[in-house]
Amino acid sequence: MGNLLQSAAERASRYLEDIQERRVRPSDEGIRGLDQFREPTPETGTDPEEVLSILDDFGSPGTMGCAGPRFFGFVIGGALPAAVASGWMASAWDQNASRFAASPVAAVLEEVSLAWLIDVLGLPRGCGAGFVTSGTMANFTALAAARHAVLERAGWDVERDGLFGAPPVEVVTGGEAHPSVSKSLGMLGLGRERVTRVPVDLQGRMIAGEFPELRGPAIVCLQAGNVNTGAFDPAREIIAKAHAAGAWVHVDGAFGLWAAASPALRHLVDGYADADSWATDAHKWLNVPFDSGVAFVRDPQVLRSSMSIAAPYLPVGAKREPSQYTPELSRRARGVDIWAALKSLGRSGVAELVERNCRCATRFAAGLAEVGFEILNDVVLNQVLVSFGSPEATKAIIEGIQAEGTCWCGPTEWQGRTAMRISISSWRTTEEDVDRSLAAILQVAEGVISRK
Repeated sequence: MGNLLQSAAERASRYLEDIQERRVRPSDEGIRGLDQFREPTPETGTDPEEVLSILDDFGSPGTMGCAGPRFFGFVIGGALPAAVASGWMASAWDQNASRFAASPVAAVLEEVSLAWLIDVLGLPRGCGAGFVTSGTMANFTALAAARHAVLERAGWDVERDGLFGAPPVEVVTGGEAHPSVSKSLGMLGLGRERVTRVPVDLQGRMIAGEFPELRGPAIVCLQAGNVNTGAFDPAREIIAKAHAAGAWVHVDGAFGLWAAASPALRHLVDGYADADSWATDAHKWLNVPFDSGVAFVRDPQVLRSSMSIAAPYLPVGAKREPSQYTPELSRRARGVDIWAALKSLGRSGVAELVERNCRCATRFAAGLAEVGFEILNDVVLNQVLVSFGSPEATKAIIEGIQAEGTCWCGPTEWQGRTAMRISISSWRTTEEDVDRSLAAILQVAEGVISRK
């Protein structure tokens, strides 16, 4: 076992060193090499060292360079060294993080890291919280708590009696709400389309003056950090209106909530701490490995009521039981990675990471605007939308950039405009990476435009 783990460490270290300079999108040869994995179910076993060799030799060349400094797609941050190493340790521990009795260390690190997150994100002390797989599941979990609370106020026990015959719940979102919110509403039986959508401005922010009058049980979903523009809904005004009507307010803050960690950007989340629940995704701006969503609920008992599980073989002890706050029972010890990231960075390190990424976004926008390309959003956070002219030219330039390999940026449609989206959220990204990427983007753009 020791030799195998040493070999894995050497291969992983080599991969992470190479990722600094290698092309971001895998080469055509690297993608073709993945055919090595397409074989019939093995009849006999393979030596673990050979298994590892196959993974590295044929798998590594087929990876997207998300762990590197110039991947600017999907708001994906590269995992911090401490988070990668702690993830290996947690895998070696092989802990089931469902209960204190199953893993005291996982339960304690989860409790500690959640308290640290609540502090760093400026959320109310004493919140209930749980680790889930993703931002989508964080929204799902928090909205399940919201469903429980608003129906309980109406005299209905949704966990016991379901939604058949329940009082109708009105759901209000912005017109640019993230699809993970819609998916969560569908999974909860509240309906993807049974939603009142508030009109938004040119940055995707809800227009507070267009907020509807609410009657009966209601859930309002705000957005902290639009996935295209990075914009924030006017939280203070809308939360006041929603609470006056007895509604629950949920915040989808997959990456935008991390603005609270920065003294320079904290004003963007003004008023958001007055909400009732929040969702974020630590793999985005805390730069831990994937499978690290977090759901927060102001009232811990509401979260427990919507998520708790009971069985004779699952006695509830005096300690905090992680499985009482999440949809899953058996799951990996996600709190280990979060603890390691926060311990290694500290409050100042998280702030520096967020602020540097935002400076890089501003640098990108300035460099593209300087040569005449149109920036479609106010660059308030880490998102940049750029149009290169016609939809055809923009799409061709995006394809050219992805094929060239220096960096990777994705396409989007923003209020009827085709655009390239640049999302900066990696601890590795520096101004030098921005300048190198700008040079490549401008070269590709010049080539596409000259052929038109």
